[in-house]
Amino acid sequence: MWGHEWQTWHLRRKRTALKERVSKSSKSQWDFGELFPAEAVRKVLSVSELTTQVKRLLEKSVGLVWVSGEVTNLRAQSSGHVYFSLKDAGAQLSCVLFRGTASEARTLLADGQKVLLQGDLTVYEARGQYQLIVRAVELQGVGALQIAFEKLKQKLAAAGLFATERKRPLPRYPQRIGLVTSPTGAAIRDVLHVVERRNPGLEMVLAPCRVQGEGAAAEIAEAIRELNEFSQSPPAGQAPLDLILITRGGGSLEDLWAFNEEPVAQAIFASALPVVSAVGHEIDFTISDFVADFRAATPSAAAEIITEGVFASRDFIAEAPAWLGNRVQRRMRNVTEDLAQWHTRLARRHPRRRLDEALQRLDDLQSGLLRRVKSAARDRAVILENLAGRFQRVRPAQVLKQRRELLGHFERRLNLLGPDQVLARGYSITLDAKTGKILRQPAEAIAAGELRTKLSGGEVISRVEKTAKVAEKKNDRV
Repeated sequence: MWGHEWQTWHLRRKRTALKERVSKSSKSQWDFGELFPAEAVRKVLSVSELTTQVKRLLEKSVGLVWVSGEVTNLRAQSSGHVYFSLKDAGAQLSCVLFRGTASEARTLLADGQKVLLQGDLTVYEARGQYQLIVRAVELQGVGALQIAFEKLKQKLAAAGLFATERKRPLPRYPQRIGLVTSPTGAAIRDVLHVVERRNPGLEMVLAPCRVQGEGAAAEIAEAIRELNEFSQSPPAGQAPLDLILITRGGGSLEDLWAFNEEPVAQAIFASALPVVSAVGHEIDFTISDFVADFRAATPSAAAEIITEGVFASRDFIAEAPAWLGNRVQRRMRNVTEDLAQWHTRLARRHPRRRLDEALQRLDDLQSGLLRRVKSAARDRAVILENLAGRFQRVRPAQVLKQRRELLGHFERRLNLLGPDQVLARGYSITLDAKTGKILRQPAEAIAAGELRTKLSGGEVISRVEKTAKVAEKKNDRV
């Protein structure tokens, strides 16, 4: 029964649907008003209207997006707006960074720089060009911390904190150092292990501080200042510090960020002691590395650098005995050679040798003199023999008699003319008693004062009281 009713209902349903189709088809074919349909209505848009619709569609459908690419055609206008394109291998996008948009990375934009931009996608209606209005800029692959790092690095470099000429050399043999690090970190264990192995006598003064997290930078800076004050006024009986080591183990950029903050950089720059920075691993660089006087790749490397002088001296000290022995032997050989030379020179210049040489020369002179005397004697003998022969030929006895007679004649004449004969005839000689000068004029007697007069029988001493002139006799002419 139910089957029959269902079939009846189904047939009735099919007949009703067929009637409706026939009715619509008849109406469409015979309704003359629809045989020629009215012209379709067209909506014409202006360029501005179309651009506005596209702009609204983009802003609604896309809106705020992040997009990465390479900066190109960078152009900074005097208005303060920055225009550039962002491109990749297949397309490029026009971008604008308006002056009023706060962006710490504005100074980091440069042609060729790969960046990550956040902005609103829109259409610049004046040119019908879609563009990105930039809201934030990050260097691609890094984040806001890297941007802040680069910005602070540029600022401190411009202020001269990284200048090479201000960096001080490390002492070769430090005896006491300050250590700025966490007392529970791995860095202090590495440093202690290396120091114990290479220079156990090195003293370390720990200024404990946090090296990660909020407020760590302020603690690090304060620790550096405390170590400087400690070194300037050390406790009684303790030596000042030679340098400061700032260190911690490796980590992410966020972990190491305390060493990238300006208070730490300023504390290192103001330190009166040389500063060694050993933060992170070899690939990690922090602001403290650039400001410090010396940068070490790891805490262990820093400890090795600080202890290098003493550690290297071990080899020198171990080799010193042999080196000194060689030097002493070489010196002894040189001294022995010098002594032998001086002995030879002294032997040549010894007074006895010089005396012997003088005596030898005297002997030579004596021998020569004897030879000359003998030769001269022989020559004189020959001369005498010749003279004797001549004397014998000229009768020298007669000649000698004549010479003796002539000599007696001259002797008698000389006696007659001598002063004694004159005095014997009644004359006298007056002399100045002081000088012995013979007086020839009366005026000379007055000047002399005391006189000595020689007579035949002796002398008379007299004093002059007065002189008188003797009248001259006039000879009568015949």
